[in-house]
Amino acid sequence: MLLVIDVGNTNTVLGLYDGEKLLHSWRIRTVADHTADEYGILVFNLYNTVKVSSKSVNDIIISCVVPPMLNILEPLCRKYFNIKPIIVGPGIKTGMPIFYDNPKEVGADRIVNAVAGYEKYKQELIIVDFGTATTFDYVSKKGEYMGGCITPGITISSEALFEKASKLPRVEFSRPKNVIAKDTVSSMQAGIMFGYAGLVDGIVERMKAEVKSNPKVVATGGLARIIAPETRSIEVVDEMLTLEGLRIIYLKNKN
Repeated sequence: MLLVIDVGNTNTVLGLYDGEKLLHSWRIRTVADHTADEYGILVFNLYNTVKVSSKSVNDIIISCVVPPMLNILEPLCRKYFNIKPIIVGPGIKTGMPIFYDNPKEVGADRIVNAVAGYEKYKQELIIVDFGTATTFDYVSKKGEYMGGCITPGITISSEALFEKASKLPRVEFSRPKNVIAKDTVSSMQAGIMFGYAGLVDGIVERMKAEVKSNPKVVATGGLARIIAPETRSIEVVDEMLTLEGLRIIYLKNKN
């Protein structure tokens, strides 16, 4: 079996594959000051909940945008699984040309998403990933990664509003009944929800105008299913896109 690990700034997502089938997935917090043993215990407990033995894991691949986490996960893989993991980064085979001024600057998760999206849909794409930051990435008809843009994520934006505005409370991210809200909490929820939907539509519209075509728009990430219905532009929500991309890249590098 293959263990795939996608380390984001806020959450880390793990997936267990048997061939092409995703058997289980878990989402845990990314905590860079935990030790390899603490994460090892956590991973073993997750395995126990689904009655899977760690000995069934033959290979591991990791995508990470938090460099200190690699100092935790690499020792974890060696100590608890006796495996040297594949790390997505410079020198890794992706099968996708990267047209970025400095390819080393592109976040591993963005490349993984692009590889998975093109492999799955075989067409021109805009991929929107709702994470700590929200990324918009364009993949050409030829399967080339052409670049994109990055905006503050939904959680970052709402936390900044709470922290910087003295009278505004911290609110749950959920859809209010109306845009013209009648109380402070609903007003904040309306601004965050509908404002962010407008941001997504605006950026996608500008990207389509720039490339003079109509790419398929795919959304992924933890908040994708909440935001997508409020947008005009998102066509597909694929929450496991990054995990699938890790599996695909693993197959290109397993030897």
